[in-house]
Amino acid sequence: MNRMQVGTKLFSSLKLMSQSKVHLTRNMCASAATAGTEKYQFQTLKLSTPSPFVVHVEFNRPDRMNAFNRQLWTEIKDCFDQLHNDPDCRVVVLSGGTSKHFSAGIDLFDMMKLGQELGAIEEVGRRGRLLEGTIKLYQDCISALENCYKPVIVAVHNGCIGAGLNLITAADIRYSTRDAFFSLKEVDIGLAADVGALQRFPRVVGNQSWVRELAFTARKFSSEEAHTHGLVSRLFDTREALLDGAVKLATEIAAKSPIAVQGTKKNLIYSEDHTVQEGLDHIRQINMLNLQSEDFLTAIMASQSKETPVFAKL
Repeated sequence: MNRMQVGTKLFSSLKLMSQSKVHLTRNMCASAATAGTEKYQFQTLKLSTPSPFVVHVEFNRPDRMNAFNRQLWTEIKDCFDQLHNDPDCRVVVLSGGTSKHFSAGIDLFDMMKLGQELGAIEEVGRRGRLLEGTIKLYQDCISALENCYKPVIVAVHNGCIGAGLNLITAADIRYSTRDAFFSLKEVDIGLAADVGALQRFPRVVGNQSWVRELAFTARKFSSEEAHTHGLVSRLFDTREALLDGAVKLATEIAAKSPIAVQGTKKNLIYSEDHTVQEGLDHIRQINMLNLQSEDFLTAIMASQSKETPVFAKL
């Protein structure tokens, strides 16, 4: 048997193995379309599954225009921590739900409650300790989007103020409606932004001068300006078109190998604050395992046979 015959026989064997795995995987994945999100029970968030392996997370405080209170902060973290480990989720779409605005920023009523807690503590060091713990909690809630291995697509409509702007800088992809507007509002209420925007916003858009102008003035800026500077990557005429576009993109990503997509996100985030060589070292360590995954074989075989690959849950 010559080398070409050996190669042909090996390819046929691999194809047969791949096809049997595809049938098994299709059966396993079929349940993902109907698994739903009933296991998630939140008050300030609403979850649904618009397509297989895509989870749509909606803010659910329309009466307060999705202002961030303590419950919303903590439920964001709990939600994304759970989605991080959920094999039925490969991509997340985050939107403002039915509220007039994506988010009106921090809930000032909630801040008043915090002020009352501080007022009950006489000693400055102990007040500081309470504030430190609160700020760290809120920082971790925003970082949960970045720490989640699943790509996060945010769909912004109308106002995206303060905490809302902090939040979207931790997402992977940002879309908005044309009528959307944004503001890094913290200086107008007497504080410096402390939950991620000052760290992530310059990195996202690559323009320190523009970000500092916005941070120092708290001025409102339009979706067109946000798009021009790279804060959002696409604009849509209506909220319905926005959600359709976000879900369509999420569905496309969800059809890819979850091992490949999650490995890509991990390395992109790692490489943002490391040298090129450190980033190369990191992806090498990832791929020394991932290239042995069945996903690699499945994708190669599907490419050769011109079929759509189907990947097992991760």
